[in-house]
Amino acid sequence: MNISVSRKGFVVGSVAASLSLAACGSRATAPAATSSDPVEVRVASLKGPTSIGLVAFMDKASLEQTGLTNTYDFQVYGTADEVLPKVISGDVDIALVPANVSSVLYNKTQGAIQALDINTLGVLSIVTGDASVAEFADLAGRTVYLTGKGTTPEYVMGYLLDRAGITDAVTLEFKSEAAEVVSALAADPSAVGVLPEPYKTAALAKNDSLSAPVALSDVWDSLATDGSRMVTGVTIVRREFAENNAQAVEEFLAQQESSVDVVKADPATYAQSVVDHGIIDAAPVAEKAIPGCNLVCLAGDDMKAALSGYLDVLSQFDASSVGGSLPGDDFYYGA
Repeated sequence: MNISVSRKGFVVGSVAASLSLAACGSRATAPAATSSDPVEVRVASLKGPTSIGLVAFMDKASLEQTGLTNTYDFQVYGTADEVLPKVISGDVDIALVPANVSSVLYNKTQGAIQALDINTLGVLSIVTGDASVAEFADLAGRTVYLTGKGTTPEYVMGYLLDRAGITDAVTLEFKSEAAEVVSALAADPSAVGVLPEPYKTAALAKNDSLSAPVALSDVWDSLATDGSRMVTGVTIVRREFAENNAQAVEEFLAQQESSVDVVKADPATYAQSVVDHGIIDAAPVAEKAIPGCNLVCLAGDDMKAALSGYLDVLSQFDASSVGGSLPGDDFYYGA
């Protein structure tokens, strides 16, 4: 299922130019646009945290006369498998996808896509009813329930356990879906699980004996020595579109950064927008989940350092998870 909203809006070029200078923090100047004419930008994103930071932008673009040079067509999809063929076929210009999928697409298209920014850092947390689990090292001697066997959650946990020196002291037991992890936590107060947003927030709301004492993104930051970050979502663009419509890409980045900032600052106001756009089903859950979704807009050199290191970790566990090989430097837009 997808949700489509038509986008209209116009503004003089000087305003658009000023927006482009602020987009996503410090970033190298993008290539000069071959056309400054307004275009329609077709954007695909996924249900879940990677789309939440866009909702203020989506709301703005749905209105007439909103100060946007270009028009935007946003589509929200249930799975990345629905988005990949649309990017490859050229039916989508910009997409928000899982971090490893960005690398897979780069390889599958022989470099025809670029990473614009990181839109979401890590959203996995340790959840438990056992108060003695206060930090990552406390997992030693325990069984940890999680999803993602043979995918990025397993590789992230493997990396963190190795960096913390407790790999042999922790047993990972994989479940097929997050609801099974929640059930295991409900059945055994001493159990320990790993849950992503918004499942973590929903679990805590239903069971007040649970807490989430450790965010895996914080653990990564404390253990990594290469500048890498734990990355959940990446915004990508078709290289041909970026080369032909640099002004539109710059406007998108500026609006995305502004949207992320206001959504993070005011979850109560934007929770209903998250529901309206089909990203999360309930506004109370969305409001509580937004602060834990690690919404960002990291571009340029910051993006390259964080993302390249993260992809390298995944590649060491399974090269196929990043498409067989790591992307070249040309993958990183503006870096």
